[in-house]
Amino acid sequence: MNAETQKRAAAARAVEYVESGMRLGLGTGSTARHFTELLGERVRGGLKVIAVPTSEATHADAQRAGIPLSTLDETPELDLTVDGADEVDSDLNLIKGGGGALLREKIVATASRRMIVIADESKWVANLGRFPLPIEVVQFGLGAIRRRIEAAVGQGISVKVRQGKDGHPFVTDGGHLILDAAMGRIVDPADLAQKLSLIPGVVEHGLFIGIASTVILAGEGGLRVVERNKERR
Repeated sequence: MNAETQKRAAAARAVEYVESGMRLGLGTGSTARHFTELLGERVRGGLKVIAVPTSEATHADAQRAGIPLSTLDETPELDLTVDGADEVDSDLNLIKGGGGALLREKIVATASRRMIVIADESKWVANLGRFPLPIEVVQFGLGAIRRRIEAAVGQGISVKVRQGKDGHPFVTDGGHLILDAAMGRIVDPADLAQKLSLIPGVVEHGLFIGIASTVILAGEGGLRVVERNKERR
């Protein structure tokens, strides 16, 4: 299977967890898009769900798929969120934000009783950090915020403003910028998450610590499901 086929296989397994009457969070990105499309097929077949999208792009995908949509204001408690990840370690900690929707993704995921991550096997890593860590920041005082982040992540780490396809700085749905910190290896993800959260101007970071409850990995050998064995309430 190529990467896209693997992603769709993981998404298809995740759809099996969805039951009629559920309130769902819909993730953002290429893997999550497969889930949205497959969920739409079940909805058109009679499945009754309501979903909260994590980005404007996912909102548009879900509308095209015919999935009934809500917001966290209207539906503040969700049963299940399904999303992709840029990296997953053996503790089911994640790096997310490659698609630029990490703030809304984390808000939706933590409003859910359960989060299922779907990914191809290349996203499973021994240590987080090979994928640059996205950090969402306000535009005001960017230089000062960046210096504080560089001090938190360590000397010699490259922290760059993400650029959009148009050559200008990428702007999130919330109107913020993203700094990508290429770290190579994150020794203590929980400690780094705490340090980044304390920096004024950091809106959110892409470390998802203790949030995912299940990871579905697709590879050449088929599917592998890894469970945390503890559902968050």
